[in-house]
Amino acid sequence: MTRTIVIGGGIAGLATAALLARDGHRVRVLEQRAQIGGRAGSLQIDGFRFDTGPSWYLMPRVFDHFFELLGTSAEEQLDLRMLDPGYRVFGEPQADGRVPEMTVPHGRARVEAAFERREPGSGRRLRRYLDSAGRASEMAERFFLYNPFTRWRSLAAPEVLRAAPQLLGLLGTSLARFAGKRFADPLLRQVLGYPAVFLGTDPDRAPAMYHLMSALDLDEGVQYPVGGFWRLVERVEQLARDAGVEIVAEARATEILTRRSRERAVASGVRWVDADGTEHVEHANFVVSGADLHHTETALLPPELRSYPEAWWDRLESGPGAVIVLLGVRGSLPQLEHHSLFFTRDWQANFRAIFGEQPSVPDPASIYVCRPSATDGDVAPEGHENLFVLIPVPADTGIGAGGADGDGDPRVERAADAAIRQIEEWAGIPDLRERIVVRRTIGPADFAEQYHSWRGGMLGPAHVLRQSAMFRAQNASKRVQGLFYAGATTAPGVGVPMCLISAELVLKRIRGDHSAGPTAPRPSPAPQRSEAVR
Repeated sequence: MTRTIVIGGGIAGLATAALLARDGHRVRVLEQRAQIGGRAGSLQIDGFRFDTGPSWYLMPRVFDHFFELLGTSAEEQLDLRMLDPGYRVFGEPQADGRVPEMTVPHGRARVEAAFERREPGSGRRLRRYLDSAGRASEMAERFFLYNPFTRWRSLAAPEVLRAAPQLLGLLGTSLARFAGKRFADPLLRQVLGYPAVFLGTDPDRAPAMYHLMSALDLDEGVQYPVGGFWRLVERVEQLARDAGVEIVAEARATEILTRRSRERAVASGVRWVDADGTEHVEHANFVVSGADLHHTETALLPPELRSYPEAWWDRLESGPGAVIVLLGVRGSLPQLEHHSLFFTRDWQANFRAIFGEQPSVPDPASIYVCRPSATDGDVAPEGHENLFVLIPVPADTGIGAGGADGDGDPRVERAADAAIRQIEEWAGIPDLRERIVVRRTIGPADFAEQYHSWRGGMLGPAHVLRQSAMFRAQNASKRVQGLFYAGATTAPGVGVPMCLISAELVLKRIRGDHSAGPTAPRPSPAPQRSEAVR
């Protein structure tokens, strides 16, 4: 029986474990924290249940396909609600006090009409824009996202060759420039450019290829899994256990073990420490790390076996860090949709503060607010609302850590205070602060401490061109045979759908599958009971 150890019980680690167990591996997951889920965690305080990470359910085909590989479906595993409106956008107040505002409805025709109301002629231009985005999204799923890039001829498909001129054009210009050529209204440009933040970069740096993101929210729509992303974590965990995976919490990996075979290093297991401080040595045929790639490479491997040493990371561009503010609020907040975006007028200054040569916490900041209690009655006590506020900041642990009731580090709490004032003023909720009954903050130092996140970033390496697709760190070690990587810090990239695909890329690597597209489901072998090998 093939024994596999997975380091990390986040979405990517659990997904990889489930796929490999279904493929016949005996799998054990080692999670350093008491709670699984990684960045997709959950926190319960005084009757509120907060998701502490992802909140946008996009790319439904990726979820559908992943669950199909496990012999089930997203429909069976999740209670999905289509959001209508998908989200609301608030612009920075103008000199006369008016706040530019736009509600993005569900349904492409209605979205086109909403654009048309802001800028005559833009509805027709949006139709062409979304047609292009849809084609790019289809090409990405068929030829790039699921591609292990182990055979370059996978990129020589006739469809790719025919589309090459268009693809090169999209790669050679920025998302901001691409949208700016087609739309004049500043708020519309921001709606089309903001998805770059989900990719860990800014619209001026993201390749226009990523306009495909607009096909996801503006065309396909935005869904919500009842129970939040924590519900997704629970379902993937249960499917993994049903396939025979053993999950060990409070198990901190300290070393990836190797042996020599024909003058090459081969992964042979993991050294780890349990909650009591007892050290264990566990042997395996394969090791998969779903932990942050920088931590895996620089802390769990000796220098001579690092595919991505510290010098490599010095040349890399990080995505943003984050200050997250979790708020329990008394009373209702109808001014906010399930998802709300607050965009500053000086868009470029905002991104320079995050990604520029002299980084600082933006003031004011372009922020994101999730109000899951608008859709899900179980995330807040009756008569209360649940708010998740995300403030993109530089990936810098020096900004500090969060805390309860304003007790976090000063820069974190100042950013939280500014965001609360911003929501009050821009969304017209003047008494928001005095209605807050629960307040908890999370800062970049928390990401570094809890998830070994490189530089305290919330996502991973930015999706600039030289860090995308085949140029991103791939899913297998170059120096250790049998060592694989999954998660947002490796290919294909950041976000929960990408983490699910990264799990499938590990499966492909182990199988020796060089195909470019999604894997065809196979019948499942009988589940195997996981046992430690000492």
